[in-house]
Amino acid sequence: MAARIGDKAPNLVVYEWVQGKPTNIEKERGNVVLVEVFQVNCPGCFTHGIPQAIDMYTKYHNDGLRVLGVATAFEDFDKNTLENLKLLLTTGEVIGAPRRVLGEYGRLAPGNKLDYKIPFPVGMDTLLKIGPLTDDNIVDFIEANVPDFRSSTEKDKESIYTQVQQYLKRKQFSAKTFEEYGLRGTPSAILIDKKGILRQTIFGSNGFLEDAVKQLLDD
Repeated sequence: MAARIGDKAPNLVVYEWVQGKPTNIEKERGNVVLVEVFQVNCPGCFTHGIPQAIDMYTKYHNDGLRVLGVATAFEDFDKNTLENLKLLLTTGEVIGAPRRVLGEYGRLAPGNKLDYKIPFPVGMDTLLKIGPLTDDNIVDFIEANVPDFRSSTEKDKESIYTQVQQYLKRKQFSAKTFEEYGLRGTPSAILIDKKGILRQTIFGSNGFLEDAVKQLLDD
């Protein structure tokens, strides 16, 4: 089952910390923790998600906010790789769709590089190769991600089953942190309070993250 709001936040299942000292949720008790989850081949992560996380870091890292980045992969497995994450963090160079989109908007420095630096620790999510697809795999995935599945009509159940089956057939890897937190896509922000309790998961970018951070810092 995915982590639930109000429960203890599970540790991040990081394969390798590429930037910054290794850490985890349990080690950050006493701090408010913001985890920015992104993909290397996600344009919106570089135009909205990561800049928003950097803004939170800049404003509040001296006030008890700990910002961590986790690069994950639930698609484009040939691009959302550890190697491309290392390229990003060591040189600033972006690849694929972000390079195209940021270039179109004039937001790249020479050499296809970001015009900003990521100042907080960043790790790579753990990706596990998915074995042969079985009925049990499909049902387990549905029950973990579709809370009202059992109360759905038979027609809706069949439709959900077919959609999940098609999705899992295309999927090559299981991204542990991404799935542990039940995230829907990238960019996503995970917000954890000083006691290590999961308070919010936010898909996309909105104007409410800063208010939520300030409230938890004041608690």
